[in-house]
Amino acid sequence: MEVYLMALVTKSIKGTLDLLPNESYKRQFVEHTCLEIAQNFGYKEIRTPVFEHTELFQRGVGDTTDVVQKEMYTFEDKGGRSITLRPEGTAGVVRSYLEHGLFNEPMPQKLCYITSCYRYEKPQAGRLREFHQFGIECLGSAHPSVDAEVISVAQNLFDFLGVKNLQLEINSIGCKECRKEYHKALHAYFESKKEELCGTCLGRLERNPMRILDCKSPVCSAIAKDAPKVTDYLCDDCQAHFDSVQSYLKAMGIDFKVNPTIVRGLDYYSRTVFEFVSTDIGAQGTVCGGGRYDGLVEEVGGSHTPALGFGMGIERLMLLMENQGTAFPAESKCELYIATMGEKANVQAAAMANALRREGMFVEFDVVGRSVKAQMKYANKIGAKFTVVIGDSELESGVVKLKNMESGEQVKLSPEEACVFIKKNVILTAEVAHSFRTHRGRSEDGHRLS
Repeated sequence: MEVYLMALVTKSIKGTLDLLPNESYKRQFVEHTCLEIAQNFGYKEIRTPVFEHTELFQRGVGDTTDVVQKEMYTFEDKGGRSITLRPEGTAGVVRSYLEHGLFNEPMPQKLCYITSCYRYEKPQAGRLREFHQFGIECLGSAHPSVDAEVISVAQNLFDFLGVKNLQLEINSIGCKECRKEYHKALHAYFESKKEELCGTCLGRLERNPMRILDCKSPVCSAIAKDAPKVTDYLCDDCQAHFDSVQSYLKAMGIDFKVNPTIVRGLDYYSRTVFEFVSTDIGAQGTVCGGGRYDGLVEEVGGSHTPALGFGMGIERLMLLMENQGTAFPAESKCELYIATMGEKANVQAAAMANALRREGMFVEFDVVGRSVKAQMKYANKIGAKFTVVIGDSELESGVVKLKNMESGEQVKLSPEEACVFIKKNVILTAEVAHSFRTHRGRSEDGHRLS
């Protein structure tokens, strides 16, 4: 039993992943880039709690969706309240928008986030039970230009990261009024085939037949292929809005394909819906999806507010980048390693390291009591660009040997001169930050003693 328990506690839960240090810098780069691109469009970061009242997702996401019916992590807290780990980011942002009165601020409100989400799904490549989303939400504008702008945020991000072979697919699922006729047509179609539908879709047939179009059952999916298309039932206003969105996308030089089968898996969508789809990551080909949700704010207790946004799976995006061989910036390396001999030298090293770290430099020194030989091996192993050795003689003379680990060249300098030299000859934190914004995966230039 004890062996079983130890095996249990030392293994991650199915559908979750550890992100180890040798990979985390890639995630940092992608997340940093997401937020910077969003900022260029006027989006500001918002952070919401990892769990919300279950009713928020039932009302916001829709109680006929797969997410609510099958996939949410829901539990009762010690106060007897039904709580759910967020399965997506939009509903929590809308709740926060209402709770904190952001509707009193200038419109539109442009919000972005990187957040963890939780869905009980079958784990596979590009699909986890704990996953992370980059999302943007724009509240307060009904103009079709905003639809195109939201899409262009994702397109700009993909272009910056060097992601290729993505197909933008767009559709309009209309408004409440024009969907009434569409629902009638869907109901009539699926009614004739209801004996073949799965049990879940039988329940959806009367409540919301559009949800059958999003069923993952192979049988239901095959039946849905011949169902009526929503674009044949758009009212004049929705058709004009959709035509205008396409005009703006063309003006921006963004290629797209109209796909009338896209309905998205959440009930809050209206009018424009879209997906960026790739064939380079297997069956889970949608990398980014979103659209309008003009009725959501009202649904959760606010006044009518036009709104739209998207969610982009970070893990799925990185899987696509890896599969395409997209370059990432090099992992930052130690800029200076201070090797020491004796306790006095170690104290001096601690002071020197602290001063340089305050200048934004990546500095290490011995904290485990290695020999000088072992310290130099360690410095080489971690890729340190420069090393200095401090011992009794260096403390007495006030001179240290500064070594370029790549070229092997050495110079003798005072500790103060060594600090100045290093700051001039290594990549500082500000430069590293700039490299995140300006290049995609180019190797850092070597800095040699001259």
